[in-house]
Amino acid sequence: MRSARAVSVATTAILLTLTTLFVAPSASAASARYVALGDSYSSGVGAGSYTSESGNCKRSTNAYPYLWKNANSPASFAFTACSGARTGDVLNNQLGPLDASTTLVSLSVGGNDAGFASTMQTCVLNSESSCLTAVANAKAYATNTLPGLLDNLYTKIHQKAPNAHVVVLGYPHLYQVGGSCIFGIGDTKRAAINSAADVLDDVIAKRVANVGFTYQDVRGRFTGHEICASGTQWLNSTVLPVDESYHPKAAGQSGGYLPAFTAGV
Repeated sequence: MRSARAVSVATTAILLTLTTLFVAPSASAASARYVALGDSYSSGVGAGSYTSESGNCKRSTNAYPYLWKNANSPASFAFTACSGARTGDVLNNQLGPLDASTTLVSLSVGGNDAGFASTMQTCVLNSESSCLTAVANAKAYATNTLPGLLDNLYTKIHQKAPNAHVVVLGYPHLYQVGGSCIFGIGDTKRAAINSAADVLDDVIAKRVANVGFTYQDVRGRFTGHEICASGTQWLNSTVLPVDESYHPKAAGQSGGYLPAFTAGV
């Protein structure tokens, strides 16, 4: 019969092996070959200081990928995130820089697929019942259709960059319900919009876990900084240009998204 010590050593070895199999590789910042993918929350719409080459994609030097690049001086950096991107846009237009040498990838996507912009437009301009219907439709899409789209995209990212540590970031609550806003939409609409973010984030987190990537939830970091919060607000309300509405300001990128991404690297 094997001794207790021998069994313990063998068990430890097995556990270490399983841990090695299921823990995603981490990226060394200085040697990282980093590619930043995604939608407007990753490109930095709403944060200003857009690069001239990015055009309508509105890639900002205040966006978390650019801030992380400046702070860590990775070996290479490709920034292809674009305003308005859906999963299909990332798949078809943004994956070019990925290859076997890529060691780090960031991504936020799914909100546009679920109809974020049109839902917000409905809630701001139309009745409470219209808003609740639009939110319900967005939730249904996120629950029933988005998982397959995310699975396909995540699989393609892994195929093109098999050695990369992939960090997927979620979306914040837009509103502090019962906050200090006097004007604008009411708390019923605000709570409904926040609940849609919860469904979207839960769906993304589950698909990320299934593929073995790293998910970073930003909701906690934005708590107290939402629209209608009494303190510093990190999110734009309705502003001009209108496409920057309901997106993180520069403070939201640096105070919310950057530390979330950094924690996941």
